Amino acid sequence: MNTTQYLEANNQRFLDELLDLLRIPSVSADSARNEDTFRCAEAVKSALLAAGCTHAEICKTKGHPIVYAERMVDPKLPTVLTYGHYDVQPPDPLDLWTSGPFDPVVRDGKIYARGACDDKGQVMMHVKALECMVQTQSLPCNVKFMIEGEEEVGSSNLGKFLKANKDKLKADIVLVSDTSMISMEHPSIETGLRGLAYMEVELTGPNRDLHSGVYGGAVANPITILAKMIASLHDKQNRVKVRGFYRDVVDLSPAERKALNDAPFDEAAYKKDLDVDALWGEEGYTTLERTGVRPTLELNGIWGGYTGEGAKTVLPSKAYAKISMRLVPNQDSRKIARQFTKHFERLAPPGVRVKVTELHGGEPVVTPTDGKAYQAAAKAIETTFGKKPIPTRGGGSIPIVALFEKVLGLKTVLMGFGLDSDNIHSPNEHYGLLNYYKGIETIPHFYKNYAANH
Repeated sequence: MNTTQYLEANNQRFLDELLDLLRIPSVSADSARNEDTFRCAEAVKSALLAAGCTHAEICKTKGHPIVYAERMVDPKLPTVLTYGHYDVQPPDPLDLWTSGPFDPVVRDGKIYARGACDDKGQVMMHVKALECMVQTQSLPCNVKFMIEGEEEVGSSNLGKFLKANKDKLKADIVLVSDTSMISMEHPSIETGLRGLAYMEVELTGPNRDLHSGVYGGAVANPITILAKMIASLHDKQNRVKVRGFYRDVVDLSPAERKALNDAPFDEAAYKKDLDVDALWGEEGYTTLERTGVRPTLELNGIWGGYTGEGAKTVLPSKAYAKISMRLVPNQDSRKIARQFTKHFERLAPPGVRVKVTELHGGEPVVTPTDGKAYQAAAKAIETTFGKKPIPTRGGGSIPIVALFEKVLGLKTVLMGFGLDSDNIHSPNEHYGLLNYYKGIETIPHFYKNYAANH
């Protein structure tokens, strides 16, 4: 029996075990879910041991724990370090979910649940691929797993873990499936990720909430001022107006831009899927460029004053917003955070006080396409999909990828099987059954190809 046959014989159990993992509400941003998040780490550890790891442990951090596991075949053979995360985004707003975010259901060939794609479904692909190789006695190299619980809140403790465990984490390549493909008809491999600078701003006006009839028109309203400040962050060409924001950006050559835009893209279908009648972004760039190789600034949340049922005529004391900036080579997240802070503080008029807090960040990365690991992944996908994958640039961020190279000296292969339409970070997140099973089928081919050519 080969790995594909083993997968076919066990596909219902593989699905059931993923559904069990999805039922655990491991929301890393919510301290009320800390026990659930630790319970999820224990479940991941158990799954790795059941799949064939000979050692697995829960590694404590100052935040949520990291699950480490390994199966060492022969120290002379190459070692693949698989990275993923078991924590998930908050499920809000709950009323927009068709089914419960932690009550996974399968409909229309897709698994609906928070974390289905990002990243529990993709982590479980690797766990089950290991089981397939172990049970068919075809594991060709050493395997290590590092599955963390803080990716969705910035991985603040993972860098410390890397520095303290360099020997434990020795490997030849890092394999990550926390990314997406263009489509199942057009498989792709992401060759770059944007960096991130994530900020929270707080505006304070009067020392307490005021009656809007008595004080309105005489006292600066923090919500009004915040809205004006945020609106000023983009110019008429939708370029970010933060001073120095584009200073270090490395522009693509005409040939690189052409290659990027050769990827299949149906603008009409894109708009239809999102139910929008027009696209928006930096003038002079295509949608593929705006979402992959250009830096952006987005408002992620805004609140203040009274938002409950009915009316309350209040002039609020405070207003807040969360703002993220996606970065490209050679922007530096700390430098951008400082530039944003100074710029935003300068925008504030008299009558309000500004506080800017950097929540977390990470650096942009570009991964090589001419190395043995990338070629092993490309060949694996060609084997199972029947066509060569298209190299693309990802719009999201995985801050730890830059640290893998900086701390461990390791390159990363971004072999993800999600789709941009999977609603990650949104209500009704889902992951296709075909994607899940195709990932389990493909990963053993990567190991085989990598071991053969190392």
